[in-house]
Amino acid sequence: MARVALLAPERNRRRVLVELARLGMVELDLPYVPGNGAEELDKASAAAIVSGPLAGLVGWVPRRDIPDLSAALGPLGAAVVPLPQPQWIQPPTMLGGQGQARASRTLVDTYGTVPYADVDPSRLAGIAYVLMFGMMFGDVGHGAILLAAGLLLRGGRIKKLAKLQRAWLFVSGAGLAAMLFGALYGEAFGPTGLVPVLWLEPLSNPVPLLVAGLGVGAFLLAGAYAIGTINRVREGGWGFALYARSGVAGSLLFLAIGLLVWGLGTGTGLLTAAAVLLALGSLVIIFIGLFVEAGGGAAAIFQAVVELVDTVIRLGSNLVSFARLAAFGLTHAALLMVVWNGTTALWAPDWRAAAAILLFLVGNVVTFALEALVAGIQALRLEYYELFSRIFQSEGRRFRPWSPELAPTPTDAATALPVIPLGTPAERQLP
Repeated sequence: MARVALLAPERNRRRVLVELARLGMVELDLPYVPGNGAEELDKASAAAIVSGPLAGLVGWVPRRDIPDLSAALGPLGAAVVPLPQPQWIQPPTMLGGQGQARASRTLVDTYGTVPYADVDPSRLAGIAYVLMFGMMFGDVGHGAILLAAGLLLRGGRIKKLAKLQRAWLFVSGAGLAAMLFGALYGEAFGPTGLVPVLWLEPLSNPVPLLVAGLGVGAFLLAGAYAIGTINRVREGGWGFALYARSGVAGSLLFLAIGLLVWGLGTGTGLLTAAAVLLALGSLVIIFIGLFVEAGGGAAAIFQAVVELVDTVIRLGSNLVSFARLAAFGLTHAALLMVVWNGTTALWAPDWRAAAAILLFLVGNVVTFALEALVAGIQALRLEYYELFSRIFQSEGRRFRPWSPELAPTPTDAATALPVIPLGTPAERQLP
């Protein structure tokens, strides 16, 4: 994204604005909130800075569009002049991508706008989401239903579901993840024996499943800290990243906790001592950063201490929050166990067989609907509060090109120039 000045002869000021509105390439810096009414052209024209025979406006434009913009405004005697970007002004974010690339942005877009300087974690966030969903919704049969639903959305044959077509990739990915964990759990519409247990039965081995959930959470948090550190460097340099709780200092504290658990678990005294020293060092760095951020003084010391304690408690609670990956996986398995036990108890070679089939179908439908909703919400909660809270420290703003709908006037129609085709310079030179 580039900051540019648009210079044009004062007599062509209105015609340049009409062309800008038609192109929809530039976000103008206007001293008011841009609108879409009939008076917008006059308001923008009045906001231009006039100096002698020239009129000027400032705005943002994608760098790749500067040649096309210059070519379109050239016949009007206008010029596009790139400007240095002030450090205190955050450029707008150009949200790009269509189809699958656009779908991968869904999670991040609903959380907020990615600052232009930050890493866009959309694809990684999508992978993390389906991984967590699959662990809580592990069942081969239910996952296959989700996969089929995703492929149905992709086809777009059902017009009532056309608005959900963009979500087909998430639905299909969640279905595949659920099938994978269902195979690991040996679950297919419950403990029916249709698939073998490749890893463990959730209800028979809750502790290993709980440890696995915490392990997945630690892995995802490590990734969030890594991306957060990169973002802090991009936002404020290494000095800012060093003291940030979601930067280098926070990452070292998280690493220290991991080493401490490892040392205590294996009885390695040297590793435990190194973890304690690393934790103390990172806490000191975080305290200094909080103290400086609070402005110094006695009140700043108290505030820094409170926020430091909050940092430690929040880190522990965030890690424990991932235990819900195992807890809701156990809930899913328990509900299907109840349905399957009721089905087998009711089964008999008479009218009760129909009742058993009905119970099996209704039980699976209810469990599917309930657990899909719960797993979807809980995975979203973990994504937002545990992961995104470390990746993003500030929110950006979307690129909004100035493109009001302008009604043609007789003067505009009489003085309009031929439409200039956009594209690469090579394309414009073709006969």
